[in-house]
Amino acid sequence: MSLENLLARALAPPELGQTPCDVVHAENKWRLLRYRGAPKHPLPVLLVPSLINRHYVLDLMPGKSLVEYLLAAGHDVFIIDWGTPGDEDRYLDFDEIVDRYLGRAIRKTLAAAGADRLHLLGYCLGGTFTAIHAAAHPASIASLVALAAPIRFAEGGMLTRWMRLPTLDIRAVVGAFGNMPWPLMQASFHLLKPTLLFQKARTAVDRAWDDEFLDGFFALERWGNDNVSFPGRAYAEYIERLYQRDALVNGTLRLAGRPVRLEAIRCPTLVVTFADDYIVPRASALPLLDLAAAKDKQHLDLRGGHVGAVVSRKARDGLWPALSDFWVQRMKSRRARKRA
Repeated sequence: MSLENLLARALAPPELGQTPCDVVHAENKWRLLRYRGAPKHPLPVLLVPSLINRHYVLDLMPGKSLVEYLLAAGHDVFIIDWGTPGDEDRYLDFDEIVDRYLGRAIRKTLAAAGADRLHLLGYCLGGTFTAIHAAAHPASIASLVALAAPIRFAEGGMLTRWMRLPTLDIRAVVGAFGNMPWPLMQASFHLLKPTLLFQKARTAVDRAWDDEFLDGFFALERWGNDNVSFPGRAYAEYIERLYQRDALVNGTLRLAGRPVRLEAIRCPTLVVTFADDYIVPRASALPLLDLAAAKDKQHLDLRGGHVGAVVSRKARDGLWPALSDFWVQRMKSRRARKRA
């Protein structure tokens, strides 16, 4: 009976990204979404997911949704849906995405919320993008949260070793494919932990009796196999500038001609790492705290992996309240300073 249950759940996974929202801005393939709620806090929160993963990981399903939790806590929540690049996007460059697209998303969020500043959260590669943008354009950022975000790419583990192989000609790769194909990137992540698929299959069989677990398991699997290709030119520039030259921590990165210095980040900054994260190790994420010039800097280290720790049952009791409290406390401090 339990195996029948397992098969039924696999064939009919739950719907994902169900929280109601409205499109605030749409451009090329990407959209800025605003979730419907009754915000009680003055500053909006803009969530920036990874470019190669679907945004709804942060709104996976009822009970496993960071967005749902933040709305209930009174936050005005926006998110970038990067969409799906087409062949015509192969010449889209790094500056266009990280400087202009993200910059417009910030300005549209502020206009829609009627605010002068916002809280910025970037997840994984989205955290790298937000740190770069905040360093180049710090004025409207009230606080920065880097959630499992790589900063020092020399500490990126096996991915860094592969990207720095002298035989890798990244320009030839994107020249052949146009956009960097998502199946090729996904295969690389699978090679980081080759036995993971077998471990997950065994876990699913062992817990085939648990409907709640299976719903979450297959929801996450569905998201994990709904990946996005990386615009070709932007991918080549990303690999060359960050993985191969580590330009962000070395202070040599430029964004649309502007120098990017992490010490320009003076807003309250929170870095979140996960103990079992083999995609973004602590040593890759933590340099943001060392290099940012903010006086208010915090590190939150939690158990779990790169994805599971963000959407698990434990996240409801640990990560999500910590994020909400971080923003609420900074808004209280801001109001106190204004009164003073």
